[in-house]
Amino acid sequence: MAAETRSENVRTIVLAGHGGAGKTTLAEAMLYAAKETNRMGQIPDGSTVSDYHPDEIERGISLMLSVLHANWRGHKINLLDAPGFPDFIGDLKSAVRVADTMVMAVDASTGVGFGADAAWEFAGETKVPVLFALTKINTEQAHFEETLDYLREHFSRDIVPLEYPVYQDKQISAVVNILEMKAMKFADDGSGSHTDTADIPAEVQARCAEIREGLIETLAESDESLLDNFFNNGTLTEEEIAKGLKAALLQRKIFPLFAVSSTQNIGVTPLMDFIVDYCPSPMDLPAPPAAVPNSPNAVSLPKTSEGEPVIFIFKTISEPHVGELSFFRVFHGKVTPGLDLVNVDSGTTERLNQVYVVNGKNRKDVPALNYGDIGAVVKLKNTHTNNTLAPKGKTVKIPTIWYPAPITDAALISKGKGDEAKVAEALHVMHEEDPTFSVHMDPESHQTVISGLGELHLDVVVKRLTNKYGLHVEMKPPRIPYRETIRGAVATSYRHRKQTGGAGQFGEVHFYIEPYEEGRPVPSQYQVRDQELEPLQWGGHFHFINSIVGGTIEARFVPAVKKGILEILRGGAYAGYPMSNVRVVLFDGKMHAVDSNENAFKTAARMCLKQGIKECRPQLMEPIWNVEISAPADYMGDIMGDLSSHRGRIMGMDSKGAAQIIKAQIPLAELYGYAARLRSLTQGRGSYTRAFSHYEEVPKEVEAKIVAAADLKDEEE
Repeated sequence: MAAETRSENVRTIVLAGHGGAGKTTLAEAMLYAAKETNRMGQIPDGSTVSDYHPDEIERGISLMLSVLHANWRGHKINLLDAPGFPDFIGDLKSAVRVADTMVMAVDASTGVGFGADAAWEFAGETKVPVLFALTKINTEQAHFEETLDYLREHFSRDIVPLEYPVYQDKQISAVVNILEMKAMKFADDGSGSHTDTADIPAEVQARCAEIREGLIETLAESDESLLDNFFNNGTLTEEEIAKGLKAALLQRKIFPLFAVSSTQNIGVTPLMDFIVDYCPSPMDLPAPPAAVPNSPNAVSLPKTSEGEPVIFIFKTISEPHVGELSFFRVFHGKVTPGLDLVNVDSGTTERLNQVYVVNGKNRKDVPALNYGDIGAVVKLKNTHTNNTLAPKGKTVKIPTIWYPAPITDAALISKGKGDEAKVAEALHVMHEEDPTFSVHMDPESHQTVISGLGELHLDVVVKRLTNKYGLHVEMKPPRIPYRETIRGAVATSYRHRKQTGGAGQFGEVHFYIEPYEEGRPVPSQYQVRDQELEPLQWGGHFHFINSIVGGTIEARFVPAVKKGILEILRGGAYAGYPMSNVRVVLFDGKMHAVDSNENAFKTAARMCLKQGIKECRPQLMEPIWNVEISAPADYMGDIMGDLSSHRGRIMGMDSKGAAQIIKAQIPLAELYGYAARLRSLTQGRGSYTRAFSHYEEVPKEVEAKIVAAADLKDEEE
């Protein structure tokens, strides 16, 4: 059983950065240095503690948030290893929401990527202190100074190295501790242990002294009293440096940078020492806010481990042979096994039978978790990500995590006969695990449509359906919700007559068909006896006018006429898509005393409208979406060229920090696969959001292909 940790000794760190920056390997090195593991796992052989899911092992990348912990110098360091690829950015948001410090991993040979940009933005939103870990410094391609300059330009001028790598024959030979001005030489056994000496190699002495002077100046500028002492004494004492560094880190006035080689466990233990000595505990941070139902004002929860707990679920996963595993942070009080808490969101009561600390898939019971700590429980019945659990009668809610909206869709076709219900159930479980993934049944196309943050995101979903649930599905582009309308007008008629012995069917209708536009007058030759303007569930309107005079069609048959028209509008008369913004004037007709009935007039109305539409210059409309694309300036030309080649229109440009923003409009038909295209164009540095804008006419050459495909489908059926 794991030991209970006091709040003052808890450090919760999110490991963030772009995919491939070395977060998982850094976590492995930290666990090994803390003797939580007896060997360092390797990504190629799938033996890492955090990337333990089969999909992660197969792909060699992190696909979901992993929760880890290491005990270091009497402190518990919670490590939240967040995936760096944009398709899984939801887990990064979850981790940042409950972390007290971010360690940003940056590859010293390739620099930052989208994952680092997103992490920096999220840290700014939540005011989380940030450390930078410059990884892979042992490679020949590593560029410490160039990467430092870039980071300062890209993120902040207040990034200050606390370590400086020393190379000999292109190999890392030592790392200088800037705070203590000592050279650290690390053991070859990967343990992370090091010996320190004051003999800093001559070739880096001046540079290290310059960096230390820059550190002191940055700290002095962060606090008025330190600035006074700096001016009076020309420097700061070791005590002032330590005190100022801790305060400036918490206030985000300084962003320390460390140099590490995780595979050799170089520079990792000094980073862990810094986390323990300088990074905030839950007691160092402001009291957590909580919302009170039916009140506009938030309250601050007391920073104490006394009393029953308030906990927030920041991640749920479904594990084989275990069920649902819920990860939480304690925002007030102390969690112990056997507690009954109320889900503030649903009102249901949940029992915490056992409380765990975890390292990947490995769990240990813990007697208690104090304020600010991270833990897990299993088999909560009705509690999922973003839910708050609180004592009965204490209706406070931790602010929920805002997740980005999906940006790509796909339709699923089940290959197994009768598997539709099982697929739907499995997809529902996946949505509860990952709020950035959603699924719905499209009422128009009757397709099961899944939505996520990229093609890789959806590929992983499909793979899990097969590997975890034994369900086989095919993924294809979803049916585009085109709309039909008309541009011209026509007067037409249709007689439906059917005689098969006995009572027959007879109905004749005369229509005037034209586009409906608000304020457009009814042609003067038609007398409006009755009219209905009906909003259509698929958008637009249907304007029906009864202009029958002289009783040529009895009033009891008019609703059937309207019903027949609506059936055609719903299914389309041109390319098989719903039609809107149509006006139909029923101005004449005939009936038979015996053979006329509602079905006859409904059929006559359907056929009359269908043949009339062909003479009204039918027009196909397509959905246009607003997209906002963020990427470095170097890629703007390629992005705009790609948009133009896919019928996109540039609506404007802006900037946000170091990123350039393109605002554009693009047909939904051209958005399928765009996440992968953008990633390829920008080397993983681009991202985008989307929102529906409006419908507009499909270009004639595109329309012709869609109509031809619809005609071919009709012939086959």
